[in-house]
Amino acid sequence: MKVISYFNVVPRINKSQEKFDILTKFPTGVHRAGDVGLVSHKTKVQECDVAVIQGWQHERGKTAPHLKLRQEIIDTQLAAGRYVCTADSNLFLYANKNNKPHHYLRYSFNGIFPTTGIYFDDNPNPARWEQISKDCDIKLQDYRKDGKNIVLCLQRDGGWSMGSVSIIAWTRDAITEIRKHSDRTIVVRPHPKDKKAVTSYLPALRREFKGHDNIKISNLDYPLEHDLEKAWAVVNHNSSSIVGPIIQGYYAFATDPENSQNREVVNTDFSKIETPQEFDREKWLHRVSMFHWKFSELEDGSAWQHMRQYAI
Repeated sequence: MKVISYFNVVPRINKSQEKFDILTKFPTGVHRAGDVGLVSHKTKVQECDVAVIQGWQHERGKTAPHLKLRQEIIDTQLAAGRYVCTADSNLFLYANKNNKPHHYLRYSFNGIFPTTGIYFDDNPNPARWEQISKDCDIKLQDYRKDGKNIVLCLQRDGGWSMGSVSIIAWTRDAITEIRKHSDRTIVVRPHPKDKKAVTSYLPALRREFKGHDNIKISNLDYPLEHDLEKAWAVVNHNSSSIVGPIIQGYYAFATDPENSQNREVVNTDFSKIETPQEFDREKWLHRVSMFHWKFSELEDGSAWQHMRQYAI
């Protein structure tokens, strides 16, 4: 099997060495596992069974060279019935924000949503979660039975996970639905890396909910732990931002569970906000651990040996 990793899908001005390391360590492991693993520094797509990229495309029309190459790779591979492997952020990053020393990342073929991507997770091995738990010092905590606040964890406005839904509309709708069933204080937490928040939707949300004593708008510089101090439940659309709270025992709700990696451990009915369902979170952790691999496993070929089964 031939695997080509495309170095130029990351702009050279990017300061994240981790992104470049993905693209060099992956083919090294492929070679050590007995297949052909190459790094391409070209800007043209070459024939291969699996193309490795960093990142994905959520819309067309972008003119940056690295994005055009990324799109061409995806289009070419999928049209030929072949595979594109991409790396995405570590779901357990909340426990170790710099992702060192292990550099766990999540990998998938042909998409970055559960509905579009192949995630190598149909035969979970509990040993992988045990390893990740040890490496990242994460422990599954019992469900919490107290707390007063409901924390809305906003996603990036205009980010691909939100699709065509605006953050203001989503926030307004979520609060409206919650208010039908609970009078708990609602804390609106903006995405900490959404650069547009300060100048776009945050002023609008503050104006809209001014005078509502039981609706608070959190600050961008507050860590998640600050907003969780008095939390009863967390709510988001479909992103990984609530993985940490779920593991820590907070009840969770999602408005787009189908596209969420948390789909089997989140509530979806706001009428149950005061009596949330509890789930088998350990079984969920066994599943999501199957597509998380660290750099040493990428390099020694063990990650590829697992993924390879899904490219045949």
